[in-house]
Amino acid sequence: MADSGRPADHAVHRLVDRYGDVTVRDLAWLLFAPDLLRASHAGAPLADPFETPAERDATLAWLDGLDRDPHPLHARSRNPKLTRLGFYAESLLEFFLTHGPAARLIAANVPLRKHRRTIGECDFLLQSASGARLHWEMAVKFYLHIGDGSGNAARLSDYVGPNLQDRFDLKHARLITHQLALSSREEFASLGFGSAWTAQLYIKGRLFYHGAGVTPAPELGDDHLRGWWLTVSEWSAAHGTAASGEDQAWVVQPRLAWLASRRLAAADAGALLADAAAIHERLRSAVSPTMVASYARDADGGWSERSRGFIVPDDWPERARTYALTTI
Repeated sequence: MADSGRPADHAVHRLVDRYGDVTVRDLAWLLFAPDLLRASHAGAPLADPFETPAERDATLAWLDGLDRDPHPLHARSRNPKLTRLGFYAESLLEFFLTHGPAARLIAANVPLRKHRRTIGECDFLLQSASGARLHWEMAVKFYLHIGDGSGNAARLSDYVGPNLQDRFDLKHARLITHQLALSSREEFASLGFGSAWTAQLYIKGRLFYHGAGVTPAPELGDDHLRGWWLTVSEWSAAHGTAASGEDQAWVVQPRLAWLASRRLAAADAGALLADAAAIHERLRSAVSPTMVASYARDADGGWSERSRGFIVPDDWPERARTYALTTI
């Protein structure tokens, strides 16, 4: 089983660990995690939340203050109506662009209509400190690499969503050909935002691999965040009938906990272990992939996340391979 042992994963983990509040950790992850795509192969300019190193340093200090008093962030991003991960991530970035020490938000979720029909929404319109006017389209994606078992270099179509309703190549094409083009359409010009907008792609996430030795698709950044995936049978064989021990535990990650790594205080250990004790039963009856995280006990008695991955039904790889090869 692969873990999060790569330098990029460690760097993001260390940065996120500066913060204790879960929502602040998620915001820090969203701002500082590496892009999924390589700049030279992305098909469009990649967005950078920081125009200068000074803005980056100022953002770290701003997050320090937010961690001490996270209530304003909670009021925006802990809305019970934000049940979808994408909406939650958008709320975090919108908060940063509204209150953070870098670029300033002009508008968010700007709808474009043609003949009274909505043809799309611009995610974020913002202005940098230097005056650049930017149109950002945001995507936070979690794909599993399936491959064909040939050992060939991966293709974007080999990266599929856990529920087999999304594929990286299709999402990438949609972002490039439709979403990023919105600010150059005449319907956008008619809204009064002016011209000379630069469209950029803000793409974060994590890709999950079945073992080591995969050569990633050339479009992917070298430092993209990684996880692992195993079938239920593979995971059960590796971990026996128990999912936890005195110094290690496994926990199912709810969808809104898919961003930053987590750390649990010693007082939360009881709930952690109680959840881990039932994990095998839950996985045996699961009909879709389940994200889990491995936690280890710290010297102070708390629990820190060590790796995360998906456990998939035994028939999922075959279905995923078919989906990856389907022409859509």
